Amino acid sequence: MSDEDHPLYEFLPGLDLSEAFYEEAVKPFMDKHFPELVYSAARIGHGSDVLGYDTKQSMDHDWGPKLQIFLKDGDYGSVKEDLDTKLRDHLPYEIRGFPTNFKQTGSGALAMSPIESGPVNHGIVINTVSEFFTEYFGLIPNEGLRIVDWLTIPEQIIQSIVSGRIFHDGLKAIEPIIKRLQYYPHDLWLYLLASQWRRISQEVAFMGRCGQVGDELGSRIVGTRLVHDLMKLCFLMEKQYAPYIKWFGTAFSKLKCAKNLTPIFIQIMDADTWQERERYLIEAYEYVAKMHNNLGITKPLQAKATQFRNRPFMIIQAGDYAEAIQNEIKDDEVKILPAYLGGIDQYVDSTDVLGYTNRFRRFWSMYQ
Repeated sequence: MSDEDHPLYEFLPGLDLSEAFYEEAVKPFMDKHFPELVYSAARIGHGSDVLGYDTKQSMDHDWGPKLQIFLKDGDYGSVKEDLDTKLRDHLPYEIRGFPTNFKQTGSGALAMSPIESGPVNHGIVINTVSEFFTEYFGLIPNEGLRIVDWLTIPEQIIQSIVSGRIFHDGLKAIEPIIKRLQYYPHDLWLYLLASQWRRISQEVAFMGRCGQVGDELGSRIVGTRLVHDLMKLCFLMEKQYAPYIKWFGTAFSKLKCAKNLTPIFIQIMDADTWQERERYLIEAYEYVAKMHNNLGITKPLQAKATQFRNRPFMIIQAGDYAEAIQNEIKDDEVKILPAYLGGIDQYVDSTDVLGYTNRFRRFWSMYQ
């Protein structure tokens, strides 16, 4: 089914719908039934709507008027069940024309389901701040967030918090966390930049070598890997978290450099020969090299492609960029990190790790 053919509802961005749900239904309910209760309300966490990438197609599952209500740890045990019951009994059946009731589909996902009577199976998750972040992040991102914590929380997980929307923060706990997570500390950012340039340096000569021995498939694969790594580098240089693969290209298109780089990247992947592919890669290398020099974080470096040793392949000397950035790191905690290992997104490519941080961190903590 295409975005244009969704049979039930006109599209409204999910974050806007959730905010309307809070302002027009949940807030009046809380004011009436729990006027003294201190709480926070937000839409954060998993969901294309949280990232702002939802479309009409997104409405078919796990989409709709949804949000989280956060309670104090001391209130949770005594209030949660009563709050949930009253929400079921008193919420309106629809908001802005969308059902507030959900049902489970055959695949286990949730889908909006209109009702005319009975309790509402709502999309409100009641939780505490500590429990939510411990389960979702594997830790509570408070002021004690360590360098190793930053490195083992995937970008897509952090992005799903900072891209969300706070509707009310009576606990005064959610806003400080989102502010803290806006982007990596400076020297850690340098470390990640250096590590990304290092990744590029390790494969930059292989596209041509594969093509030289007649391995066109291998040459295309390496060229595509280099495009992906260059895109990741651009996210870092523009200080934007990169989302998971479904939205990777969409998010890249919103970067400042995308207008110039996107057609070059497409030409790299469309090229019929390794020599043609190399010409477009050179354009991309030199463009991102100039982007680096414009950052002013190192002395200006050679921004022209040069020959790889004595072989007939033109590359960017990405290792020089990695070393120059690494040498600018001043923070002692960052300086003692394994050189060029990088963050978890740079050495792991597994949805079960990157999409479910709590699983990885529980495993990782067993060996500390």
